[in-house]
Amino acid sequence: MEIAVNGIKIYYEKMGQGRPLIMSHCNSMDHRIFKKSAAMLSSRFTVYTPDTRDHGKSEKVKTLHYEDMAEDMYCFITELKLEKPVFYGFSDGGITGLILATAHPDLLSALIVSGASLNPDSTKPLPMKFFRLWSHIDRSDKMRIMMREPSITDEMLKSITVPTYVTAGEKDVIKQSHTEHIAEVIPDSHLKIFKGEGHSGYIMNSTAIAEYILSVIGDVRI
Repeated sequence: MEIAVNGIKIYYEKMGQGRPLIMSHCNSMDHRIFKKSAAMLSSRFTVYTPDTRDHGKSEKVKTLHYEDMAEDMYCFITELKLEKPVFYGFSDGGITGLILATAHPDLLSALIVSGASLNPDSTKPLPMKFFRLWSHIDRSDKMRIMMREPSITDEMLKSITVPTYVTAGEKDVIKQSHTEHIAEVIPDSHLKIFKGEGHSGYIMNSTAIAEYILSVIGDVRI
């Protein structure tokens, strides 16, 4: 399916029934990474898996900004008239979720983020070196956005009012100290470090993150 939001066209898929849950993917991937998770979650939720701008089947843009992605999701939610959705975001999707919950504090019922960063310094030096090198090969703005954004402050994190669940892999490319800081600063937040996992193994083409989501909010009512 396709919907016009925030001046662009966003492609998304929908499955299941129940309270709405949006799953936002990482940089350079698309909604298909959530195929297994979405299938499991669809037993409790109506699961929406959009392709973010310039990804998958959504409209291409020249320059990417996380604030624009967050506004896309706000417009997506309001255009579809989704009532208090749960928002799950992985990596870039997690950044989007943090900004979204800051900008629109009454929009969501819960927020779950995995491998989210606060700023470019959140990424460990070796992965960041790779991203810098790859940015010279990839002519899109996908890698370059990570060199300059986001810029999420403690004041922004403190303004998040919905129950928040912060996750990362034990061997994530994001510094664990930054993940822990996110969970420490956001009120009513919970931290989960997946032992032995990297940035994406427990999320991409896996049901592990779906099992976690079900364990923490699967039975919670709006």
